[in-house]
Amino acid sequence: MQFKIDHKSPIPLHIQAENLLRELIDDPQYQGGKFLPNEVNLSKQLAISRTTLRQALNKLVYEGLLTRKKGVGTKVAQPSVSSKSMNWLSFSQEMKARGIPIKNFELHLSWVFPEEKIANFFEIKTDKKILKLERLRGRSEGPFVYFVSYFHPRVGLTGEEDFTRPLYEVLEKDHLVIAQLSKEEISARAADKLISQKLDTELGSPILLRKRFVYDQADRPIEYNLGYYRADSFVYTVESRRD
Repeated sequence: MQFKIDHKSPIPLHIQAENLLRELIDDPQYQGGKFLPNEVNLSKQLAISRTTLRQALNKLVYEGLLTRKKGVGTKVAQPSVSSKSMNWLSFSQEMKARGIPIKNFELHLSWVFPEEKIANFFEIKTDKKILKLERLRGRSEGPFVYFVSYFHPRVGLTGEEDFTRPLYEVLEKDHLVIAQLSKEEISARAADKLISQKLDTELGSPILLRKRFVYDQADRPIEYNLGYYRADSFVYTVESRRD
């Protein structure tokens, strides 16, 4: 690959730099998460200013082709994971259906007193402890979603279950509880200190928050779930059909 700029060309320098960077993005060695050469070295190699180079980099970051972390570097963005609203499954089942291998980075269980809004959803008192499940999950390259689930005591979870299995499989096979209905709320927010640390992203960076309220076959609440997704790694697709 001839990685150089033609300074005699009528094509603007930042456009030439952008085109060269697109070639780098397609290079197999950078598809595996390897960082691109740093800005100082790249600008020297191309004999252009860092401002001109950054103009090209910013364009590709905006397009979602590159990700940049201050003080660390720039690398090729991983393809976004997509979730569709018409066929909800557990996260494990969703990713398996798309052929995406998932790694568990953290899994924590605890018994907690529910906040008032969670207690109201479950129609229980705040002085009754419920099971809280926290999971940090993603690809082998790094996590992109942090889940926090709370369960109604009626479900019968003990905390001894194997939660590396799909969640709704655990509920159905171990406790005969079938998740029948899911109601969801999607919103955007800035990552706070906890979420930025969990998802290895900058403080204040955009996060997709998906609240999921799950009910059994009798329309009784069984799970209150919060999912925090890296905005650069996840796309939520809504499919509507007109009758």
